[in-house]
Amino acid sequence: MDPIRNPYAPGAGQRPPELAGRDEQLGAFDVVLERVARGRPERSLVLTGLRGVGKTVLLNQLRSAAVRKGWGTGKLEARPDQSLRRPLSSALHQAVRELGHSSAEESDQVLGVLRAFVERDAGSGAKLKDRWSPGIQVPPAKGRADSGDVEIDLVELLTDVGGLAADEGKGVGIFIDEMQDLGPEDVSALCAACHELSQNGLPVIVVGAGLPHLPAVLSESKSYSERLFSYQRIDRLSRDAADKALVAPAAEEDAAYDADALAALYEATGGYPYFIQAYGKTVWDHAPDSPITAADVAVAAPEAEEELAVGFFGSRYDRATPGEREYLRAMADVASEMAASGQGKIDDIGSVATADVAIQLAKKPQSLSPARDALLKKGLIYSAERGLIAFTVPHFGRYLRAHG
Repeated sequence: MDPIRNPYAPGAGQRPPELAGRDEQLGAFDVVLERVARGRPERSLVLTGLRGVGKTVLLNQLRSAAVRKGWGTGKLEARPDQSLRRPLSSALHQAVRELGHSSAEESDQVLGVLRAFVERDAGSGAKLKDRWSPGIQVPPAKGRADSGDVEIDLVELLTDVGGLAADEGKGVGIFIDEMQDLGPEDVSALCAACHELSQNGLPVIVVGAGLPHLPAVLSESKSYSERLFSYQRIDRLSRDAADKALVAPAAEEDAAYDADALAALYEATGGYPYFIQAYGKTVWDHAPDSPITAADVAVAAPEAEEELAVGFFGSRYDRATPGEREYLRAMADVASEMAASGQGKIDDIGSVATADVAIQLAKKPQSLSPARDALLKKGLIYSAERGLIAFTVPHFGRYLRAHG
């Protein structure tokens, strides 16, 4: 098959040629946009799932839907080593520009509040490299969003931004990727702001995406967050959706798969969108002609697995220290032994008990806490329930056992 015409896109956050299996989420978000713009009550949205299920892709699609409705939008990626003020300010600055308010005076007033919000973080004596340079020509406002308490300041800022949007009969969407990496104070402030906006009926929503434990992070910060957000778990694709993700792009290039090839690809990928794109690209390049067969999949599979081992699994494994890698391998071994013996309950994400990992390593649980905590901070594992942990990357245990 002609590699130049290869339609598949296994890039990080890159939109696949066929966004299969996400029609329900896209349709529901269109309803949210219309309701919020009309002043109807609606909750902000949180997408959760493992690495490689397409959360970032879906987040970008939802943002595009908001742009098509004339909303002001901004996007940021949370980082554990960065406070929320600066990236959120950049996102909101873009959103205000996109709104295009009819009154320059009112727009400038909000931009002044925005500038006060971000400059409060740096302080008057901040070095030039630490100052924000957004291109806002108006001076910072005084007495608004500049108290130094991020919760108070964020509520005031988003209230003003929401008022600006309401004047135009539009809305503002703030899209946050890797939301679980926000610091505790920033999570608390964001929840409080969303609560205030909801109570006042202002047309501002937050759409966050993060790992499966993100709901627990939000709930720990504010108990009412369970009612504040609409949570949607983004999972692997069904067999029909996975087939569509492969077949539809191929059809655009006058190519096809036979039934056995599709079955083999679903078995290999488990329905995970990133894996589907990775295998699809490699199989296409190896297949001599159409239709692509199960034999073609078998020939291409080792190369696809090797590319995933280096780029998807290996890059994450390399971030772990020797002690942390030992902990990861023990997790994989515990899960494998439980599955083989049929003893113990294995959930759909392969969670294992931290006590069992300690037994596997013949160490006291307390001595393993530093390694576990470091892996949690690096985003390689997560804990959605006390005493249980799981990999954030699908098939990571299988990779560890194969490359142990």
